[in-house]
Amino acid sequence: MILYGLPTCDTCRKAKKALEAGGYTVTFRDVRKEPLTTEEWAPLLAEFGEALVNRRSTTWRGLTEAERAASAAALLAEHPALMKRPVCQEGETVSLGWDAKARAMWKL
Repeated sequence: MILYGLPTCDTCRKAKKALEAGGYTVTFRDVRKEPLTTEEWAPLLAEFGEALVNRRSTTWRGLTEAERAASAAALLAEHPALMKRPVCQEGETVSLGWDAKARAMWKL
């Protein structure tokens, strides 16, 4: 399983810990240090669309109105920390965030 996120994100750390306790082998990918390629963003954007952009983040609040008007793909390519976190992926199964729905998807 790959967990996409930021190492300083409390939710990412909670998700990683819970997934490992649930028996998953988790590979953490820091989206700032190792940004996703256009090809890697494509299926995530197809699955989640605009929901993939975290409009509550400090990064979002720092953007100008013109920058905010860009597409989700352009925003995430330029500012990977805007991604709602975590994104957990194992094969074709993928979840966004760490709410009850995401935990149930991974049977946790």
